[in-house]
Amino acid sequence: MIVLHAACCTLGGAGILVRGESGSGKSSLALLLASGEDGTFVADDRVVCAVEEGRLVARPHPALAGRVEVRGQGILSLADLGVTPSAETVLQLAVDLVAEAPRLPEPAEAALVLGVRLPRVVLDAGVRSAGLAPLIIRSALRKAQP
Repeated sequence: MIVLHAACCTLGGAGILVRGESGSGKSSLALLLASGEDGTFVADDRVVCAVEEGRLVARPHPALAGRVEVRGQGILSLADLGVTPSAETVLQLAVDLVAEAPRLPEPAEAALVLGVRLPRVVLDAGVRSAGLAPLIIRSALRKAQP
């Protein structure tokens, strides 16, 4: 088991681990994805991950379950935001938030968490500010499906 400084949500039932530096927008992106009708919010700030039957399962840290920190707003209840919480998910994609990425990058290498490989997407600030992150993440999830 490991506790990661990340955010986690689901989209269409697929678990997404959102990683990045403090202030990079992990919570905001996870909330955006979770706020749709096919999304749920799993964890903010501390994501508890464990390998179960060869799959990487993510859960919220008990001290933070059902809550999210929104910069400038404080710690908010998912219920107050109208966002559906989830007690756990099987991770199927890692999303790394970076300040800047090459204009024409090579495909991202898989993320390795507790020995489990996850398809990985790298999103820079420009892509996120243009509102393209959800489209790119949905595309990556479709490609990751067997």
